[in-house]
Order: sequence, then structure tokens, then C-alpha cells
Amino acid sequence: MRTDGLWNDSTHAESGLLSLRVRQIHASAWRLVLLSAALQVVIFPLPGWYWLAWVAVAPLLIALLRAQPGGALQVNASVRLVPASPWQGFVLAYACGILWYFGTCYWVYGPMHRYGGLSVPVVLPTMLLAAMHEGLYRGLFGLLVATVAGRHGSQRRALVAAPFLWVAAELALTRISAFPWELLGYAQTGNFVLTRLATLTGVYGLSWEIMLVNSVFAAAFLVSRERRKWLLASAIGAAAILQAGQWIAPAPAAANHTALLVQQNIPIQADWTRDYFENTLRDLTSRSVQSAAQAAGKAELIVWPESPSPFYTSDPLFQNAVSAMARQAQTWVVAGAIGVEPAMHSGGQGSKVFNSAALVSPQGEWVGRYDKVHLVPFGEYLPFPRLFSFLGDLTKEIGEFARGTSRRPLDAGGTRLGVFICYESVFPDEVRQFALQGAQVFVNISNDGWYGDSGAWKQHLQQTEMRAIENNRWVLLTTNTGLTAAIDPWGRVVAQVPRKEFSVLMAPYALVSGTTFYTRHGDWFAYLCAIISVGAVAARFLKIGSQ
Repeated sequence: MRTDGLWNDSTHAESGLLSLRVRQIHASAWRLVLLSAALQVVIFPLPGWYWLAWVAVAPLLIALLRAQPGGALQVNASVRLVPASPWQGFVLAYACGILWYFGTCYWVYGPMHRYGGLSVPVVLPTMLLAAMHEGLYRGLFGLLVATVAGRHGSQRRALVAAPFLWVAAELALTRISAFPWELLGYAQTGNFVLTRLATLTGVYGLSWEIMLVNSVFAAAFLVSRERRKWLLASAIGAAAILQAGQWIAPAPAAANHTALLVQQNIPIQADWTRDYFENTLRDLTSRSVQSAAQAAGKAELIVWPESPSPFYTSDPLFQNAVSAMARQAQTWVVAGAIGVEPAMHSGGQGSKVFNSAALVSPQGEWVGRYDKVHLVPFGEYLPFPRLFSFLGDLTKEIGEFARGTSRRPLDAGGTRLGVFICYESVFPDEVRQFALQGAQVFVNISNDGWYGDSGAWKQHLQQTEMRAIENNRWVLLTTNTGLTAAIDPWGRVVAQVPRKEFSVLMAPYALVSGTTFYTRHGDWFAYLCAIISVGAVAARFLKIGSQ
């Protein structure tokens, strides 16, 4: 008995049904999706219109709850719109997520094309694949909202659940995706009142609050005209009060220590001949020693960033130069470098390389090293190499870094340094591990020079500031091309040097030993939101089953 024809008919029928459901989405819903995507882009730097965060998702919510025609239509009567089906909800929010990715992360084009050697016909489809991956999590949010609402269900129930559903989707993005970039709560990093919540809930609590106000704004446009005025007034009032924290500056944080943060400004595509290597190393060490001398003994730490330089911890020239610098400056040194360890491979004896930060004592002894744990996919390793072999030149440029295995703080003579590298700063639960294990100050070394003058460096800074807030720690942010800065526990940049030039920042900081509620308990709030989301969806299915 042949079933292939039956199978094909069934497949075509399902495909046709899904296509029909997408075509049934009202044009106004697509316009609202475009508006929401645009608003979600501009709330992040650049341009940084943070106050629009309070309304940025409201158009998407309205689109999800007024997505398709429903009920009998009368002649000359306006179209009655009802909530999206789960599939329609996914498609609408998924489209919003893809547009958001292109608007916010446009800067990934530069490294792939300029430094990876990929042609435009290869870069653009690759970016589209990345956007389709990142957009899945907003798609999940849309699916859940539509499921909770039901075609003829309760818009009120969906709007009440929306803040929890959004945070649940953000948690999935952080835990599953390798790129949880710019969660909604980061839009309020500079709000010195609202961010106090982050010491309890992490950035997810801010996302929840923002979504709550967005839900009220959406409700104001979904209810009758009689109720619209007071709901709209309530939403505007709440947003204004919550946003006011952006202009309330707390007292300066006490700082009684000083570090020298060396912004090396090494060109991304330098020609690393042996002479250039030696001259660069000599110049960096001499300038660092001079800066330490000018600090008149106040500097307790020198920090070199992650950089495109081929500084290997196994290179005697590099080892001797950094050791001599530490002895002359009589201070501890944290230096970004490539860590090397012997390892056995299938072909015999070989080595493993790590993206590392080495710790050198004032006596010139190499006493510790942190190896980056969370590597950048397509930047420090190639996931699924066979699948992505078409990336060609980019594959050759990447190489393979090994993963570190520990987030233990480095001990600099009794001072415990929580060192993390580059985009590890975007993972809140991972960074808090350093404070949980006793880190008294955070040191983040990075190289954002790959992204030029795009908004990437400022977006990265924003997320690093949130790590300071969540854990009540100073952050010594040292980058190759900027921004190099000292960030206080309120998330404020209290000292910085200009970008794209060699400079040494005398960075104030303090040592903090206590832990915040978030440091101790991590993403408890996000998991609570996930549990409530599961309950809301389950309740909807139970109601359907009882009818």
C-alpha cells in the first residue's frame, strides 16, 4: 500500500493552512510590528532614547491581540479584530525579533567582511541566519501570548501574563543562545533608582517592570474609550515616575585604591613582524612603567586589555618583558595574552591555546591565570565545523581556542580579582560566580576595536555596567581601543579616557566584600517568571479541555 501520495497531500494541506493563517493577519498588525521593532532598536545605544522603552513593546502586544478579523462583519462597519492564533503570534513576534536584530546588531557585518574576508553575498545570508536564530526568542514570546489569550479569550489575561512571558523568553535566550545581547532591562542601566532592583532580581527584574508598563499602555488602546483615559494616564504617570531615576544622581562612591588601565590602541590588522612585535612590547612596557612612576606609588595594579597582539604566555620575550615591568613598577599586573598548555591530540603531542589573562606579582613572578570559559561562537571557535564550512576564509581566521574550566578569582596579594574577558560580561549568572567566590573587584578586559565606530562598544559597556550594579562591585574595564573606564557599583562611569588612542587611565576603585541578594541567589526571579508562564499556558489548555 502506497502512502507517499497521502503523506504529500497531508504535508501540502498543512503548509497551505499555515500560509492561509499568515495571510489572514491584518495589515494593521504588520504595521504595529514594524513600529515596535523600530522602537526596540532606538532604546539602545546608539541613539539611546531610553525613555521609549516604556512603550517600545506595546505595539507588538496590540498586534498580537488584534491580529486577524473575527466574527461577522457588517456592511460599512469597522473590522473587528481578535487575538492571533499561536502560529500567527509566533510569526508576528518572530518578524519583530529579526528586524530588531538587524537594527541593533548591524555591526557584525564589519568583522565578517572586513577582517574575516567574507564576500557580501556570503555575509548577508550569514547575518540573516543569525537574525533568524535570535528572533526565535521573541517568536516564543508571541506564541505564548497568543496561546494565553486564545482566539476568543481574555486580552486582560494575556496582558497580565506578558511581563512574565517576556522574562521567560529572555531566560531561554540567555541559557540556550550564545548571544543574549541587549535584554530589555539594559535600556534602564542609567536609571540610578530603578536599577536598585537589579541587586535583587538581576537585569530580568528591570525587563519585567518595563514590560508591565508596556502592558498597561497596550491595555489603554484595547479597552473602551471610557476606560482608555484613566489607563493611559496611569501608564504615562508610571513611566514618568520610573524614568525619573535617570536624573537622580547618587552620592559619589568611595574609592581608596588606584589601578592603571592601559588602552593599547593596537591596530586590528597590524603586520606582526618580529621587529614590530619587539618594538610594540618595548613601547607598552616602558609607557606602563612611566605611568606607574607618575602615579607616585599609588598604583596597586596595572591592567593590559585583550588585544589582537600575538602575546603568548609561553613566549620568553613576552614573559621577561612583563616580569621586568612588574618589578620596575612594583605593582601587580593583569595582562591579556594567549595561554598555551601542552596537550595530546590524535596526531600526537601538541598544545591547547586559551584566551587568557595572566597575573604577575610585583616580584615578576607569574602566579595565576584566568582562561576564558564562555567563548564567542564564530569568533573564538567554530560550532558545527562541517555545517559551517562554507564560511571559508572566516573559518581559517578563527582557529580553535580551548575553554577554561574555572571562574575562581585571582589572588593579588590578598586582593581577589574577578577577571572576565570580553563578551563574558553579557552573561549575568556567570559573572556573579566571581563575586560569589569572593572577588572584591571585577576586571573586564576586552577588545571592541573589531566594530569600529558602531554602537557595539557602547552596547557592550551598558551590559558591563549592569554587572557592576547586580553584584555591587567596581569594574575596571580595560579595552584595546576604548572605552577604557572605571565603573562604580551604581553602574556609573566615573573615570575614562578618549577612545581610539593610546592612553593610560588612573582608575579609582574600592574593594567590596559583601554580596547582594542577586549574587547569592542568581536568576531566581527569571525562573519564577518561567514557572508562572508555564502555569499560565497550562491554565489555558485546562480551560480548553473543560469546555
